[in-house]
Amino acid sequence: MVTPRTLRTRARILDAALDLFENQGYDGTTVNQIAEAAGVTPMTFFRHFPTKDAVLVTDPYDPLIAEAVGAQPVGLPPLERTRLGLLAALGEITPTEDSTARRRVALVATSPSLRAAMSAGTEATRDAIVERLTADGVDRLDAAISASACLAATTAALLAWGSAPSDVTLADLVRRALAQLAPAGATA
Repeated sequence: MVTPRTLRTRARILDAALDLFENQGYDGTTVNQIAEAAGVTPMTFFRHFPTKDAVLVTDPYDPLIAEAVGAQPVGLPPLERTRLGLLAALGEITPTEDSTARRRVALVATSPSLRAAMSAGTEATRDAIVERLTADGVDRLDAAISASACLAATTAALLAWGSAPSDVTLADLVRRALAQLAPAGATA
């Protein structure tokens, strides 16, 4: 069970890491420095994040995204269920999460090794969507293609967002990216 204390500790670690990464660079920052800045031990750091890069590329949204995809009408094609589910999940992102995500994405976009780690995180999201769609009877390949296409569009938007003007939100760019996959005449 995730307690409020656990969430506060995780947020403290994330904030300390982002500050250090922005000031010293990702490669110039150690886990020990992050732990010290957050007021926790390195062991506590690793309870919340398995690796240093996980601070930037791990997100807690996979269950939310899979649930949102599953909430879409079963009669829709898997691509459209996935697209609409991602759009619905996007509505759950708070302005604070949006601000933190922008900082994370800006750092990831500048580092090839972090972009590779982000790809691994995206794979976990894809797997969660595929499992949800296949639980509803969608063919596994069709589910994988649908999830991969929508997540590729979302990833392109994420990476572009790091350098977008500050008044452009993540939601703006993800909606734009997913609109490219909408069936002709779709409004969402």
